[in-house]
Amino acid sequence: MKMTKQEFLSKVDHSLLKPQLTREEIMEGLQFAKENHCASVCINPCNLDMAREVLEGTDVKIGTVIGFPSGAHTTFSKVAEAVDAYARGAVELDMVIDIGALRNGEYEDVKKDIEAVVNATPGIVKVILETAFLTKEEIKKGCELTEEAGAAYVKTSTGFAPSGATVEDIKLMKDTVSEKVHVKAAGGINNLAECVAMIEAGSDRIGISKTKAILEEF
Repeated sequence: MKMTKQEFLSKVDHSLLKPQLTREEIMEGLQFAKENHCASVCINPCNLDMAREVLEGTDVKIGTVIGFPSGAHTTFSKVAEAVDAYARGAVELDMVIDIGALRNGEYEDVKKDIEAVVNATPGIVKVILETAFLTKEEIKKGCELTEEAGAAYVKTSTGFAPSGATVEDIKLMKDTVSEKVHVKAAGGINNLAECVAMIEAGSDRIGISKTKAILEEF
């Protein structure tokens, strides 16, 4: 696959989710995303005001995380997070499913949890399955529930699990959902070759924190 640098960046969600990042490091990351026209930044909710300050009026979308990173939050709290985040400028919301509920086979509960967040705002909802903890059948079921709940994307990982995106999982996810649902790869993507492999496998967006180093490979 051949891509220009800008074609690549149009698929990048620049991740600024490490909890230890200082204000200076976050500002640097936001400026980087702005100057390089990344598709979006994905930032912790407590830093949304900073993101809006830097990115408002630019072509970089502001994204944040909901129920992050465990997904083990009540639906009420996820909805409250989503409403607050959207009001503060986040137009893309990456929510973590109730992973244990999916593994328990509590499919209706998982679907309702996603639906509640989808219906809470006009924002784009990306549903994080945390594939490291799931079997292939569970990944497939998570994708189906994501689509049934009306979310825009299904996403592999938070980046806080033992492992992240794999080409095999991206292919499975892409094959499971219809064209209405996009796929996002995230977690453990460290170089350009891995990014390209994820895109070739069917990923529409890539969540990466090492964007600057990966760009240097161009």
